[in-house]
Amino acid sequence: MKHDLIKIILASIEKSDLETIRKDFSSLLLFIKKNKSKDILLNNGFAPVSKEFLLGEIDQIIQTHTIERTKYYIKRLKKSLTETKQSKINDLNLNRWKEYDDIITDSLWILNKRDNSGVHHAGYWGNFIPQIPNQLLRRYTKKGDWVLDPFLGSGTTLIEAQRLGRNAVGVELSKKVLDQTKKNIAKETNSNKIKLEFVNGDSASVDLQKVISDLDIKSVQFQIFHPPYWDIIKFSESKSDLSNAKSIDDFLQSFGKILDNCLPHLDKKRYAAVVISDKYSAGEWIPLGFFVMQEVLKRGMILKSTIVKNFDETTAKRNQKELWRYRALAGGFYVFKHEYIFVFQKK
Repeated sequence: MKHDLIKIILASIEKSDLETIRKDFSSLLLFIKKNKSKDILLNNGFAPVSKEFLLGEIDQIIQTHTIERTKYYIKRLKKSLTETKQSKINDLNLNRWKEYDDIITDSLWILNKRDNSGVHHAGYWGNFIPQIPNQLLRRYTKKGDWVLDPFLGSGTTLIEAQRLGRNAVGVELSKKVLDQTKKNIAKETNSNKIKLEFVNGDSASVDLQKVISDLDIKSVQFQIFHPPYWDIIKFSESKSDLSNAKSIDDFLQSFGKILDNCLPHLDKKRYAAVVISDKYSAGEWIPLGFFVMQEVLKRGMILKSTIVKNFDETTAKRNQKELWRYRALAGGFYVFKHEYIFVFQKK
């Protein structure tokens, strides 16, 4: 559906009779409501606008009681439809910020249903839900940017990057896991012609400078770290695998080496995120998340947000809710159902 909304809006700005303006926009409201599409196409090459957003803005114009306020809302609507206000780190048009109601801006993320669309799956132990990289990539990257995931695993980040038009590099310690991930991602349609680079190696020592140079780029614009939650899940027999760290100090030292190898390749003023949780062992709550956060801060990064995300069930606790409830009551602790997403900015 195409409709010359811009022409109607411009004409309304010049009018001084409130009732006439209301009639014009009431007719427009009814016309748009009949449209079955979620987006309304505009003339003059402007980007389509969300039907829901447009209906809300027009209804506000109709309900306003003064000509001054009405014209304010009309001019605001015109600006949102005809002007683009973007930051340097994403593609969001802030003049249309109300349209992004699916982008979370709170620090508490309640995500109860996993996205299993396409080749996404929950079969790989320890992979995070796709909504995490989806939200972060939309907030902190632009189309065509490069993303680095040093803990590739089943490739959740790269799947989302490809769908969103971001290029990405994934590093995976296990060749077996890497090969399976490549086969799985290859099943997705690469409609955006995105470049994905798969690297088999240890993220603490792999030559990322060579990887980046071979891709004919100088750096990456976003990094996302989702390390093992120490030894909660053992991923391999490799000594380089963080899940085989003998102590919390060994784990943090090894993670620090990965940070030292990756963060220098992140553009200044750009962002990185760490997804991590805590650990309960031998009657003691180990604040693994905050220990990891401190390791990043030691590298001069700025902490921008601490997000707490819920999870209702893990592979290790599947079908054991009652058992863990009993253990909590008997042991004087709480069963943790959260993980952290720490967001950092490079100075």
